[in-house]
Amino acid sequence: MSDFRAARDFLLRADYATAREEFRWPEPAEFNWALDWFDGVLAAETPDAVALKIVGRVSYTFAELSARSNQVANWLHEQGVRRGDRILLMLGNQPELWEALLAAMKLGAVVIPATTLLTAKDIAERIERGGVAHVIANAADAGRFGEGEYTRIAVGDAFGWLPYHDSGQARASFTPDGPTRAGDTLLLYFTSGTTSQPKLVEHTHASYPIGHLSTMYWIGLRPGDVHLNVSSPGWAKHAWSNVFAPWNAGATVLVHDYQRFSATALLEVLRDERVSTFCAPPTVWRMLIQEDLSAWKLPLRTAVAAGEPLNPEIIDQVAKAWGLTIRDGYGQTETTAQVGNVPGQPVRPGSMGRPLPGYDVVLLDPVTGEPGEDGEICLPLDNRPMGLMSGYIGGSSEAMRDGYYHTGDVASRDEDGYITYVGRTDDVFKASDYRISPFELESVLLEHEAVAEAAVVPADDPVRLAVPKAFVTLAPGFEPDETTARSIFEHSRRELAPYKRVRRLEFGELPKTISGKIRRVELREQAPVREFREEGLR
Repeated sequence: MSDFRAARDFLLRADYATAREEFRWPEPAEFNWALDWFDGVLAAETPDAVALKIVGRVSYTFAELSARSNQVANWLHEQGVRRGDRILLMLGNQPELWEALLAAMKLGAVVIPATTLLTAKDIAERIERGGVAHVIANAADAGRFGEGEYTRIAVGDAFGWLPYHDSGQARASFTPDGPTRAGDTLLLYFTSGTTSQPKLVEHTHASYPIGHLSTMYWIGLRPGDVHLNVSSPGWAKHAWSNVFAPWNAGATVLVHDYQRFSATALLEVLRDERVSTFCAPPTVWRMLIQEDLSAWKLPLRTAVAAGEPLNPEIIDQVAKAWGLTIRDGYGQTETTAQVGNVPGQPVRPGSMGRPLPGYDVVLLDPVTGEPGEDGEICLPLDNRPMGLMSGYIGGSSEAMRDGYYHTGDVASRDEDGYITYVGRTDDVFKASDYRISPFELESVLLEHEAVAEAAVVPADDPVRLAVPKAFVTLAPGFEPDETTARSIFEHSRRELAPYKRVRRLEFGELPKTISGKIRRVELREQAPVREFREEGLR
């Protein structure tokens, strides 16, 4: 515990060069973040500080959330939850989510986070593949659960389910049944499946709680901050920035829960709740810049983006309106934050930053396997970062091969060490024998006033083998017609080299995973509906 605290305190004060040179991951043999850190330090030393606030609904201090999660842990134990048992936790942004997560951690149980958007088929697959012994869900979602031998716990009233709120009668002090080994499994995450079927990612009591020291450093969190992260429960980013990174720093987790996104409502929360640090995916930033941001005076000290690469156009517009540079970062469900633009360091347009403390990043040529300045982002296993997963449960070990963890993402590195995202290994394609990065072309398209979102995929071509095809979601006020298509093609011709130019175009909504990432694999397989061709509109 003392090593974890020392590492955390070091990162709170270290500049980038010092942190890269001197930071070392703590490696405890035993570690239970909920008991040792949340209870033992945050609740003990800052009991009255606000740990969690859900706007308009509820607020917990560290001491209150510590006691409440103790009650839930004791009650769950009475219902038969034991160390190593797997719990499917399918709740929204509601207080019970954080109570149950901390409680399960204290018990040494394994949590399988799940989004409330799952279908009955998705749920059945997760229960079977995850070896689920217990389920905690809202009563309104009980009907999506089929038959099975597992404990059913409902928030609310559901016939045949145990009522979660009975936990309010349990003891508010908790004694664990024994120590928690740092290498014990804590979380099992199903990936969002942008290019393939979801994988089951295993994280330990060390890899995410301790590993997210890198995420805390990237965001620039400090004790007492009010941190707002826009993310849906069930996905790794929710644990990144709604649990571990802010609470590692001793910050308040602020939650803006909404049924339908409103840029105005979000801006009001940022202003009224005095948010100091803010994280949102590029999709949200793209919606925000549709507003007149210069009309909003916000208390933000710093802002970051994650989930997908951040387009330079968004950074420019926010900087002009607020004088604040959005800092991009990179990581995966399989890891904590690996690469990022950190506070106080220059930001290179288009770059997602440099390797974060505790991470060595190597770019390997996908063909030769040799390291270089262009290639797949890989992490050497002989200097394994704490934030790297244990592996995939019941799946391929292909990602861990030849002494590296292979991310499946391609990037380039400049002479100063800044890394720029190119695309997924599955998404990068060749046209006229040139390698095309969809992300680069999408960033250019987003500079056009008519384009709200864009995705680029290869389209078959008899001469060039493939040509770039864009699928575009239009901004308000623009029509999906020849005039708009011609304007976008003209923009592409002005801003892109001839071999990169967008040659085909369709308008419509982009298919996404339930975590909000664009599924280009579906677009590649989709038959044209109303396709515009550059050569036909000149």
